[in-house]
Amino acid sequence: MSVSIHPSAVVSDKADLGEDVCVGPFCVIDEHVRVGDGTELISHVVLSGHTTLGKNNRIFPFASLGHEPQDLKYHGEPSEVVMGDGNTIRENVTINPGTEGGGMMTRMGNNNLLMAYSHVAHDCVLGNDIVMANCATLAGHVHVDDGAIIGGMSAIHQFLRIGRYAMIGGMSGIVKDVPPFCLTAGGYRPGLAGLNLVGLKRQGLGLERIRTLKEVYRILLQSNDSLDQRLAEAKVLAEGDDLAEHLVEFVSTSKKGRTVHRKDQS
Repeated sequence: MSVSIHPSAVVSDKADLGEDVCVGPFCVIDEHVRVGDGTELISHVVLSGHTTLGKNNRIFPFASLGHEPQDLKYHGEPSEVVMGDGNTIRENVTINPGTEGGGMMTRMGNNNLLMAYSHVAHDCVLGNDIVMANCATLAGHVHVDDGAIIGGMSAIHQFLRIGRYAMIGGMSGIVKDVPPFCLTAGGYRPGLAGLNLVGLKRQGLGLERIRTLKEVYRILLQSNDSLDQRLAEAKVLAEGDDLAEHLVEFVSTSKKGRTVHRKDQS
């Protein structure tokens, strides 16, 4: 096993470091931390608490992972941060562990990019291939599904869900769930501005499937009919298309309300 630890780093002898881990200058790694193979801590990184990193992650200077959450209900319980593989965590990012009231764990999947100064609060769950731009902030208990992009200086209210391949414009204040595949306009209390067409095309979606999603979007998120009526109509149209069915399911199960199309906002 080959582990490179700079002489200025402070690493507990109880920490578990995998093969080919590189710990740069002035990093601090506490005793309950596990770092997977091939992970690089560039410099001044602090890993605290019960934090587990998968393989081939890159953590940039002054990032802080695993320090106690910013939650007054936290009383020292041994909650966790668990991260998958291939993530890039840029400068001054903070990721807090879970709490007893939220499942005891903050989780992140694979191949995510968290840009400088972004924040992941306690009990958040992030999927794969997510981008959080500079200064994007998740409050506690937020779920972000695969492929979502959160614009710079945006703030996501606690307990919300950001759907798959949703794209949130910069400087947004999000106070309701953002459905999958949707695009929000930036700014204070933004509304939806249609589908994230660029993101869908990048995923290889053909025109016919995009047309189906557009029609389901129109029925669910632009119609003035009752929610039950909209859901019934959309379910018929979406049948057999897994992405359209997922959009219908997301809207039907939303607990905090949905961000609406901007023309429908008062």
